[in-house]
Amino acid sequence: MIRELLLLVLAAALINNLVLGQFLGFSFFAGESAKIKSAACMGALLTALVTLTSALTAVIYNLVLLPYNLLYLNTFVFVVLIAALVRTLALVLEKWADKYYQVLKDKLWLMMANCAVLGVALINVQQGFNILNSIINAFFLGLGFLAAIVLLATIRERIVHNHIPASFKGMPIILLVSGLMAMAILGLSNLLKL
Repeated sequence: MIRELLLLVLAAALINNLVLGQFLGFSFFAGESAKIKSAACMGALLTALVTLTSALTAVIYNLVLLPYNLLYLNTFVFVVLIAALVRTLALVLEKWADKYYQVLKDKLWLMMANCAVLGVALINVQQGFNILNSIINAFFLGLGFLAAIVLLATIRERIVHNHIPASFKGMPIILLVSGLMAMAILGLSNLLKL
């Protein structure tokens, strides 16, 4: 049991990285990685949202959809649940942390449309994870995303003052760096198979 959970944690955080291994949430990854502080905040927010969403979708899937053979509704139910969760999170932040809400209000709606949030819920269902494994998988996938976006932001901040040819500025350099990071993840996954 402990060995399986440890393998799940390592696979989720390193090998099956949301953005570098599964290419989910790349537009968010590229767009929010200009500054380290902003990237860390967005990565932490995505981690929290993915974990909460996966917990709720796992409960609904295992206690409602699966027993009543309503599996064909899982994508629709998950999308509605994500929208409701983001709206609830926005209301809570607006009520009790208005300062953070004013900073994050535009980003929260971007989170609702982020394919990584829905993707993790669907991956958990496809893998047949129970509620605990779904939460653990989602949390460490989120942490892997957080690490990747902070690493990209760090690299972007360091290369902003370097001489880069004009044809590589902007999105091309982001794609190049992301590709190199993805190759490192692929190499790590092949190394761990040995």
